Amino acid sequence: MALTKEQIKTDYPLVTYNYRVDINGVSISFSEVSGLELSFETTTYKESFATGGKVGPNIMYMPGQIQPVNISMKKGLVKGKSIPVFYDWINDIQLNQVDKRDIVVHLLDETGSTVVSWKVIDAFPTKLTAPSFDASSNDVAIESMDLMAFRVTMEEA
Repeated sequence: MALTKEQIKTDYPLVTYNYRVDINGVSISFSEVSGLELSFETTTYKESFATGGKVGPNIMYMPGQIQPVNISMKKGLVKGKSIPVFYDWINDIQLNQVDKRDIVVHLLDETGSTVVSWKVIDAFPTKLTAPSFDASSNDVAIESMDLMAFRVTMEEA
């Protein structure tokens, strides 16, 4: 029995190669984005049992503060585009300015429509890495930028 297109769309996992990244509403091509996660610190609280004759501490684990998000983004170095996208942004920090930007990563279906999106809130660059240079290779020059952000939200389209 063949599956319908609707069953394929709802029952099969999406592929990760079809995505779009928007930084402050401008779409920019990246070869890799990683670190989109939401996590909380945990707090351990211990107290003695007041009743019931139990021995030892009562241990409770509770969520604490939200952890900042660390994201890595990689892209091919493109003349005329790489400096404005990465270098100018991180260079503002040494001028004692922090330009926090929202980033949205859209996971797309086969038609190019957003299926799920992750919004990275108040991101700013913490590290810029130049491509690795190798005279025996003809690989694309890939630059990467590490970012820190306040949090990530996830939304289904």
